[in-house]
Amino acid sequence: MEAIVAGRERRERRERLTAEIIARTGIDEAMIERLVRGFYAKVREDAVLGPIFDVRIRDWEPHLAQMCAFWSSVALMTGRYHGTPMAKHLPLPVDAGHFDRWLELFEQTAREVCPPEAEAHFVERARRIAASLELGIAGAHGVMLGNGERFRRNQAGAK
Repeated sequence: MEAIVAGRERRERRERLTAEIIARTGIDEAMIERLVRGFYAKVREDAVLGPIFDVRIRDWEPHLAQMCAFWSSVALMTGRYHGTPMAKHLPLPVDAGHFDRWLELFEQTAREVCPPEAEAHFVERARRIAASLELGIAGAHGVMLGNGERFRRNQAGAK
């Protein structure tokens, strides 16, 4: 019985948080979808990021749906995403330059799609995600980054 009550309380707390974020930022699922689709349209055309995705994704619709669920969880605390982003990114041939380009395109898209409060909300989270993934990838290559340091694949002799 306690588990049922605790689960209900967690769900209600999540719903309150989501409602507060929506009220403060104006973010909703439709905005998330516009952001995700606009961003990945840019990524697919990008000379730096496009080739990384081209060899890994054939059917874009499932990926876009997963990314909408991811950003719903990140931006609105909905809990829709149940994946393992770090595990998905560890084998990728990426480093600081790729994350910089990813952020550049993401921030550009957020500016185009979102009102200022929503843009700031998305961008702050995107920057934290990029830093976390870069740190994890560096560690997987045996590189321990210090405060303010960036991962360059040639540091670890990585391919």
